[in-house]
Amino acid sequence: MTFTSQLCREWQLLKADSWLKALALWLPVVLFITLWAIFSAGIARDLPIGVVDFDHSRLSRQVVRQYDASPAIAVTRAFTSVEQGSAAMRAGEIYALVIIPNELEKKTLLGQAPDITTFYNSQFILIAKLVNSAIVKAQGTLNAQVDTLHNMAGGNAVPVQALGQAVPIRSQVTPLYNSNSHYGQFLVSATIPALWQVLIVVTTILALASECRQQGIKTWLQDAPVRHLLAKLLPYTVLFWLHGVLFLWGLYIQLGWPMHGSWFILVLAQLLMVIACQGVAALFFLFPLDVTKAMSLAAGFTAPAFAFVGVTFPATDMPILAHVWRAMLPVTHYLDVQVHQVNHGQTIIEALPALGILSIFILAIIVAMLRARALAKPASDNNNGEGVEA
Repeated sequence: MTFTSQLCREWQLLKADSWLKALALWLPVVLFITLWAIFSAGIARDLPIGVVDFDHSRLSRQVVRQYDASPAIAVTRAFTSVEQGSAAMRAGEIYALVIIPNELEKKTLLGQAPDITTFYNSQFILIAKLVNSAIVKAQGTLNAQVDTLHNMAGGNAVPVQALGQAVPIRSQVTPLYNSNSHYGQFLVSATIPALWQVLIVVTTILALASECRQQGIKTWLQDAPVRHLLAKLLPYTVLFWLHGVLFLWGLYIQLGWPMHGSWFILVLAQLLMVIACQGVAALFFLFPLDVTKAMSLAAGFTAPAFAFVGVTFPATDMPILAHVWRAMLPVTHYLDVQVHQVNHGQTIIEALPALGILSIFILAIIVAMLRARALAKPASDNNNGEGVEA
């Protein structure tokens, strides 16, 4: 059987297996679109918060209006007691509770500094960050307004000078990348490759297991093990590479997200990542020759990938075990290339270290070839895989 005929046979096997066909053809696209749809809003707005106003003064009402004017939060509930507000926050009806103390206006007019207390659940990392930032900004703006009026009442009739005394140091934050703080650009562009890695590994294991179900590993590999293995993997290499190109096209061309680097480097990195994931998957299956064990290894290896790639948590603060784990993940090195290409426009020379590490994963394919040759030898009859569970 020629290599071309083996490729045609693999395509027929793919069409005959509904689950394998879904994993290799349309399911990745559906999952990619679903992930984008979840974060398509991009920016969290009008997060509900509650207020307990013990002062009921003109200034306390101004405080509430200032909070409500923030685009990130919305004052949706007013409570008469802290207990009611706490119960609502525990029930998930609001994300934060602001307590305005009694005599807020009186102490402010006397030049004192009354405390406005805010409670929020920091376990909701993103929401807590947004709520805290919005309240700090709103409160800072109100404080500047109050101090400016105080300075003008003290004899400084020039508003600009009064404002300068109220806020002597002002900051301006200008994002270098993702200028509108779009969470979709931040999360989706990293989540999809992490999910893509899972799909590649799982699909490769199931493709190899299909041969064991049909004819057994020894029968499949006996005459030309390396050629049979490559013919098995190549169609899926092309399909998943096309999925990666489709993902890039959708985000950075169709949606118009910023892209400052080289398409050639990105597409090359994707090809290397697909080959790396297939090599790892082949090792997971060919050594135990048990699809259940192989899938367990794949789940343990790929499922935590998003936590280790360093997108949501800085890699510099990870312990040594996490550094070792993330170094073993192909998606870590692919994302290194992607982030630097999209944001920084790195040259091919600057991208070589990450591309080189991805290339090292080709050794997994070589080891899988050696294992396939060992399984095809007559001396390996006891491990011929005829009883592989699928």
